[in-house]
Amino acid sequence: MRKRTAWMAVPVLSLALTALIGCGSQPQTGTSSPATSQGGAEAGKPETTKLTLVGVRDAQISSQQILADKLGYFKEEGLDVTNQLIESGPDIGPMVAGGSAPVSFQTNYMDIILSSSGVKVKVVAPLAQIAGTQAVVGGANLKLTSAKDLEGKTVGIPSGADVMMAIQNMGKELGVDTSKIKYVNLAPSDALTALQKGEIDAMACWEPFITKAIESGGHFLFSGTKSALPDKKGDVKWMSVHTTLQVTDDFLQKNPNTIKALLRALKKATDYINTHRDEAIRILAPELHLSEAELREIMNRNVYSMEVNDSYINGSNGDGVKDYLMSVGNIKSKPDFKSYNDFSLLKEVAPELIKGNLPQ
Repeated sequence: MRKRTAWMAVPVLSLALTALIGCGSQPQTGTSSPATSQGGAEAGKPETTKLTLVGVRDAQISSQQILADKLGYFKEEGLDVTNQLIESGPDIGPMVAGGSAPVSFQTNYMDIILSSSGVKVKVVAPLAQIAGTQAVVGGANLKLTSAKDLEGKTVGIPSGADVMMAIQNMGKELGVDTSKIKYVNLAPSDALTALQKGEIDAMACWEPFITKAIESGGHFLFSGTKSALPDKKGDVKWMSVHTTLQVTDDFLQKNPNTIKALLRALKKATDYINTHRDEAIRILAPELHLSEAELREIMNRNVYSMEVNDSYINGSNGDGVKDYLMSVGNIKSKPDFKSYNDFSLLKEVAPELIKGNLPQ
């Protein structure tokens, strides 16, 4: 059974960061913008050509990373890339803080946490809106006439899981007192088993467990972006979380051309996912240890896009996100948007991707 994916159980990440910083393991730093780099690269030639990219064996986090390697897009940009795919996404945060992952793939929530902890790291591009894979699935015997019927029901959910944000926002919109839901701290695999046995009414987690729960007789209730509840069907905005490419400030300062090469390769991979979905699934399924049918369901819940749009900006900069992270103890202060985002290189590579009004 796969381990935790990249956006949940982040209290563990916060503790690990505190330990790293407290023990004197200093993050890489940089004080200048990429435009003032003294790397001396010739006419846009990558400053560093051989590098390791740290990601997660997960369709939400590393689909473009894997495809860009398998389809030769990194090589086309003059890069010799090694993809290091780990099983537990929260482990990437301490790796970034400790200096062993200068280039990585995770989520904007991780970057908010890192920045709040004093780690110098920047998101240089979003890659996918993945809130559709943060969802609640009802058991085979759960019958709802309205969302309010969830009050008093038992939901298996990992402690600290960010899908709780979707539950709370659903409750605010539909008049559900979410404090009256009975939450049981269960890992996704345990919640899946409990749902199948009828020991809980619903489970809340992420993919691939959402698809597995539906395949075993459960029914989809809602996610961060979609709802099938009786009194709310269709698109919703109950949660926003994005996969991101982030680099340490030190790497950003010294390697702007390398980063631009990475961005061009990842844009090709993003376009490939959106125009050749079946072929992308055939390539990715064995790498992600999923069947093609499972992977298709999972990928269809994601929106693969490198656009810096209002969804990304609001999902990173809105008080709702940061208030939630503070409420569960993941951050102690709200970092400024510019402290963990720098889209100047993305703007050079593909200016059409900068859609929203960036905070000043």
